[in-house]
Order: sequence, then structure tokens, then C-alpha cells
Amino acid sequence: MPPARLAELTALAARTVEEIRAALPAPVQAAAAECPAILLTMEAWAVEQDEPVDEELMGLFCGMSRVEGPPSGPGDAPQILLFLDNLWAWCEADRTCFAEEVETTFLHELGHYLGLDEDEVADRGLA
Repeated sequence: MPPARLAELTALAARTVEEIRAALPAPVQAAAAECPAILLTMEAWAVEQDEPVDEELMGLFCGMSRVEGPPSGPGDAPQILLFLDNLWAWCEADRTCFAEEVETTFLHELGHYLGLDEDEVADRGLA
């Protein structure tokens, strides 16, 4: 992904996540503040983690969920990863779709941080 496109998508995704966080109910907003959103490309993550590229993965929750208790070390710290290149490709380079998918993916992964499993997240329309 060209650096200019990545910068544009990073700014759009960051703005979208900020708007989502601001619109959450107060108790959820406080919990969401504990879990940073990391905006990166799948390629960068795959290289860093020595994992194969997964072109279908748009987001990932890492670390300990809120129901598991506080992290026992830095590797357990909660974070939401949003893979901007995969989201952009999924949306076929459509900015409106991209913002909507960032929202859905962020809320899906936030659900995992809050302790919801895949079925519970899907029941809320975030699959």
C-alpha cells in the first residue's frame, strides 16, 4: 500500500474510532478507553509476528479481556488491531464502506475485550 494511501486511511480510521468511542454509553466508553486501537497493515503485523498474511482478517483483539482481570504483564495488555489494508480491499477502495467496516470491526473486537464470544458479538449485529 502506498504511504500516502496508508496515511489517508489511518487518519480516516482514527477519526472513525474516536467518533465511535465518543458515542458509546458512559460505562462502555470508560471500558473502551482501557483498550487502545492499533491501526496497521496485515503485512506489517504478519512480518512482526512471523505469521502468514491473512487477507480475510480485518481486526483482532489481543490480550486479556476485561472479564479475565488485569493483565499480568505487557504481553497481556488488551489492544484492538485494525488491519487497514484488508479493510480497504474488502471495501473495494470505497471510503464510505471503509469507515463503516472500521466501525463494525472495532465494535466487534471491543465486544471481545468486554468478554463477549463470537456468538454474542454476532447477536449484536457485529459479525
